Amino acid sequence: MTYEEYLDEVTTLIAEKYNLSDAAAIKLVVDAQDAEFFVQHDEKKELRTLDQAYKDAKTIYMAGKK
Repeated sequence: MTYEEYLDEVTTLIAEKYNLSDAAAIKLVVDAQDAEFFVQHDEKKELRTLDQAYKDAKTIYMAGKK
């Protein structure tokens, strides 16, 4: 999937899995982007998988709870 599709997938997973509003999920993903969490994902297509999206959604959500 493209980088943009990947970000959309992670956002959707956060909203659905953790019962957050779309706006709250988007904020978490944007904050992660600002912290350069997704730099490697942009450079390496092999990191943009559904399996990785589940892992990243959990990581980003847990980081946002702190």
